[in-house]
Amino acid sequence: MTVDFSAAFIHRPEPLAFQPFDQARAAVERLTEIYARNTAYIRAAFQDVVNGRDLPAPVRACYPAIRIAVATYDPIDTRLSFGHVAEPGIYQTTVTQPALFRDYYLEQIGLLLQNHGVAVEVGESDSPIPLHFAFPEGAYVEGERLESMRRPLRDLFDVPDLAVTDDAIVNGSWRGRAGEPRPLAPFTAPRVDYSLHRLQHYTATAPVHFQNFVLFTNYQFYVDEFCARARAMMAGGGGDYDALVEPGNRVTRRGDPAPPPAPAGGVRLPQMPAYHLVRPNHSGITLVNIGVGPSNAKTITDHIAVLRPHAWLMLGHCAGLRDSQRLGDYVLAHGYVREDHVLDDDLPTWVPVPPLAEVQVALEQAVEEVAGLSGWELKRIMRTGTVASIDNRNWELRDHDELVERFTQSRAIALDMESATIAANGFRFRVPYGTLLCVSDKPLHGELKLPGMASAFYRNQVNQHLEIGIRALERLREMPPERLHSRKLRTFMETAFQ
Repeated sequence: MTVDFSAAFIHRPEPLAFQPFDQARAAVERLTEIYARNTAYIRAAFQDVVNGRDLPAPVRACYPAIRIAVATYDPIDTRLSFGHVAEPGIYQTTVTQPALFRDYYLEQIGLLLQNHGVAVEVGESDSPIPLHFAFPEGAYVEGERLESMRRPLRDLFDVPDLAVTDDAIVNGSWRGRAGEPRPLAPFTAPRVDYSLHRLQHYTATAPVHFQNFVLFTNYQFYVDEFCARARAMMAGGGGDYDALVEPGNRVTRRGDPAPPPAPAGGVRLPQMPAYHLVRPNHSGITLVNIGVGPSNAKTITDHIAVLRPHAWLMLGHCAGLRDSQRLGDYVLAHGYVREDHVLDDDLPTWVPVPPLAEVQVALEQAVEEVAGLSGWELKRIMRTGTVASIDNRNWELRDHDELVERFTQSRAIALDMESATIAANGFRFRVPYGTLLCVSDKPLHGELKLPGMASAFYRNQVNQHLEIGIRALERLREMPPERLHSRKLRTFMETAFQ
């Protein structure tokens, strides 16, 4: 929370006024300078407290901010989905960790300068940096030393404030006060910081390793195959990927004969471990094993979204609902029945989640390429249709009549637990999304996997399915961002930053 220090003198660094910039690089450098100075100020004061010194007054430093004032309805290329404001006004966003987001800010600020022809301004906001978010990645504070402090941290420093750490902007529920600048970016700095800390917790890898193209899966088999492929690439020294990063931030670089040894006792896997096939400019592929259920799917996409990835895809298994389907067939989702419920308050179920042509085409072409089939023959192994996602894994134990009726009415061809959540959160956060599932059982038709059948199925299908997902993302990577980030994902009053 933001502490009410109004009755006390507050120690602050020297104030910094907003300055105009007409070059994106100079603007980002200034953001970096302000952030480094202000976080260092907080950490120095905290160190004094840990060392036993009594601070005479609370300490505060604020996030840097960037703003732009647009006076006219500039003629904008109507093909562009981002990089411009909707109408005249003042727009502003707070900024955190500009070094991590350097390429992103260079692109977004550059587009603003190019499309509006006016300078941007960089300075200090009035949004305090919480103590918890002022430490660099990997910093560690001894809990015993904090317990020995004579005063609570909240008496001396700002701490995270949930009142300003929300999704009001992306949810369309933001309501500003009179005279307040409008949002320039989809997330505030405190919201970004919150998710960056959660990513490390849930995936056991640092945010800096995340790539702009993301695969989600719900089976360890895919992780094993992904890592085996990546290690072979690294050992062979070929290809255009530079490293594999595994939980615990274990890095295997191109040319390394084998991955470095795991720490004593092994690596304790987190709730949703992430694996990163690193490429320059974060253009590689991240794979996250989200486990089972829509809650996990929402949690991880809530946090990865602040990194502004270019696309994410769900590669998972599903129950086939049609008698004509066979185990191992693919389902390319073009619509969703959302009975996962975890997003009902953020994105009502009456909101359609449309298929994105660019992603759909990339997935279909990847299936054709890997499977060696096309046209009419491709229909032997793949169906395009509606996927139903449900929050009850043991739905088979309920009375089927109502469920079967809904499946029939919706024309659903597959059932799973995560796909609709990932697609809906992609829609909500303006991240291009797609789903390619593999039929692993057909419970309505009495086809359940026996242990031996399951092993054979996974051996035969995981390799091909994963290859298709990787090929699809590599196709999407070749697209210019302005094409990939579809206008379907943008509203009529959208933030300028993607």
